[in-house]
Parts: sequence; structure tokens; C-alpha cells
Amino acid sequence: MARILIVEDSQTEMFRFREILLNHGYDVLEANNGAEGAAVAQAELPDLILMDVVMPGVNGFQATRHLCRTESTQDIPIVMLSSKDQDTDRAWGMRQGAKAYLIKPIEEAELLSVIEQYLQQAPSNETVD
Repeated sequence: MARILIVEDSQTEMFRFREILLNHGYDVLEANNGAEGAAVAQAELPDLILMDVVMPGVNGFQATRHLCRTESTQDIPIVMLSSKDQDTDRAWGMRQGAKAYLIKPIEEAELLSVIEQYLQQAPSNETVD
């Protein structure tokens, strides 16, 4: 099953997203801030990343830009998750390389639909022995 990295500093949101993903058969990786998220993404090469925007230190915009400019992670789809619902925030997230920008609170069905859409489009990071 696909591996999804959740980058989220809110433990409440992390728990909610983790439960949704695990209940639908996904393998879950976790990071609590943008810097940790970038490091986990580069080490583990997940199939998709759910990226919060507002986090201490390296924010989601910065982490997304870094991952989209790094050869090993540039093809991993990133879905930004934020309570920031201004058009400028959405445009900025997409400009950094995000594939989608969802506004919190996110309905489970919407989240799963977007995940499936981008997993189907993404090249697989799995290797064949």
C-alpha cells in the first residue's frame, strides 16, 4: 500500500489524519515540522506528502519549495493543508510546487479523493527486486 508522510505540528490534526489514513490501509510516516518533514521525505521517499502550512521553524511553503527543487523528491506529490484560506496563500502554495491546497477542517472524503487522484498520477517510488 502507498506510504504517505504527514507533516503537521498539531498533535490533534496529526492524530486525525493518521487515523483516516490507517483506516484506509495506507502506511503512515510522520514529521512534526517542515525541517523534519523534508528530512523524512528524503530518507523514506513516500508516495505522497500531506504538508501543513503554518509550523514553527521551516514552514510548509519553505519545505515544499525545498522538496520540489530536490532531485530525489521533486516527483513526490505534495498536498498542502491549511486554515489559511486566502487566494494568495493558495496561489503561493501552488507556486512552491504543491499539487493541491486544501482548507482545514478537511472532510475525510475530500482528503481521500485528493490523495487517490495524486497517487494515481505519481510515479512509483517502489523498487523491484
